[in-house]
Amino acid sequence: MLDTFKHKGLRDRLYRELVQKGITDEAVLEAIRTVPRHLFVEGVFAEEAYLDKALPIASGQTISQPFTVAYQSQLLQLKPKMKVLEVGTGSGYQAAILCKMGMRVFTVEFDRRLFLDARHLLEEQGCEAKTHLGDGSLGWPTYQPYDRILVTAASPVIPDTLRQQLCIGGRMVIPLGNRDTQRMTTVTRIDKNEYRTETLHEFKFVPLRGKYGFEEGA
Repeated sequence: MLDTFKHKGLRDRLYRELVQKGITDEAVLEAIRTVPRHLFVEGVFAEEAYLDKALPIASGQTISQPFTVAYQSQLLQLKPKMKVLEVGTGSGYQAAILCKMGMRVFTVEFDRRLFLDARHLLEEQGCEAKTHLGDGSLGWPTYQPYDRILVTAASPVIPDTLRQQLCIGGRMVIPLGNRDTQRMTTVTRIDKNEYRTETLHEFKFVPLRGKYGFEEGA
């Protein structure tokens, strides 16, 4: 599928909508205005790709609504070349946004079909993200520590495995709660054993899968 002038115009409109909804990080906004979201959704939903809503993808999962992607990305307080671990690759769209922002992206996906599809899409888009099929709730110890960790699925707890993979001064953004609703939560590592946690707005994500998620055996 091509990226047309029509798509670019729709992204410009989405950019303005996200500004109106309170997104202020210009690097985040520019990435969303640049990355072709319609390539990351199921073909039947391509016409809805630039509406601010979540859409179904394979394996019963969803691609988060653009506001959620922008909100989480903004909360990360990113600086160029940071090492970012993403837990839950999904469609690959969030990873593409992070790559466009100049991050060094490491992304883990539990579901094999999603992993293969996302890896292919990211390669097509020229994103140099490192992709891994595995249990994201365990992080990706091979490349630790990370400057930032982003969890893109609802978690019942803050996995200690992820906290330990943050560098000193590092920051994690994670939706924390039950299956129905979660509060966006930030975790900042102060030193080896101390963390500062802040609870923010309410969201609804698909459940995190894996050892520390809701669906260990799924």
